[in-house]
Amino acid sequence: MKVALYGQFYHKNSGKYIRELLDELSNLDIEVRIEEEFLKIINQNKSVAKQYTQFKTFKQLDDSYDLFFSIGGDGTILRSVHFVKALDIPIVGINTGRLGFLATIQKEEIKAMILALKQKEYTISKRDLLSVATYPDNQSLSSMNFALNEVAISRKNSTSMITVESWMDDKYLNAYWADGLIISTPTGSTGYSLSCGGPIITPETKAISITPIAPHNLNVRPLIIPDDKELKLKVSSRENQFLISLDSRLTTLNNDTEIHLKKADFQIGIVLLNENSFIKTLRQKLLWGEDKRNLKQ
Repeated sequence: MKVALYGQFYHKNSGKYIRELLDELSNLDIEVRIEEEFLKIINQNKSVAKQYTQFKTFKQLDDSYDLFFSIGGDGTILRSVHFVKALDIPIVGINTGRLGFLATIQKEEIKAMILALKQKEYTISKRDLLSVATYPDNQSLSSMNFALNEVAISRKNSTSMITVESWMDDKYLNAYWADGLIISTPTGSTGYSLSCGGPIITPETKAISITPIAPHNLNVRPLIIPDDKELKLKVSSRENQFLISLDSRLTTLNNDTEIHLKKADFQIGIVLLNENSFIKTLRQKLLWGEDKRNLKQ
């Protein structure tokens, strides 16, 4: 077996959990490759006594990898997607951060996780993504034109609202006069969209949500559409430019830019241990808090 290891930075006490993970993988004679910049962080961090210079590194992946370990929080998983792309390598999210909606495996569960992976006691949750095309083409989006959580349109350098005109399969939908607009996958429905009043959507639902950001008209509500629809957006405002974000990536576009969005032609796999589920995570982390009576459900 061959696995990749990636993180963006160190959360508190991350060192001992990285050591534990590497030791457990080594005990099973699993080939480990560590992302080049993350290995530098590991070796430079004072909490790690051992130097891991013997590990091979990667800058990009190929289909020879069996698993991709993401060490951090949900933001680290979003960055992990840049490496995995359409290679169909399942992502194992180890949460050393805060919320952990995507990174559902807690750092204290590393030994149990390795055992579960060895015994195939896990499932892979397939997650849809959004792909983006712009006309005219924007070079900064051409190679990374997809988002696992959401695509957000927002104002730039102005306190004035923007107008986002929208079409669905070339049929006029609405003109949103607001601070912006969020187009979200089911995975992203518990993120930015939720904070703006959008609905929670279970990951297996074949839908896309459209959520306005602070709309001027209070009658404008979030809208759920089938995920086989294609959206076209045009922005007008007092400024000549606006912002578009694809998960954590931010780009400036001119107002004459057309944005086309549709479901991407590939999915990302998230590893869930058998005792974990979206509903359990939702219950514990977001809605009702941890209810010990229901932990085994």
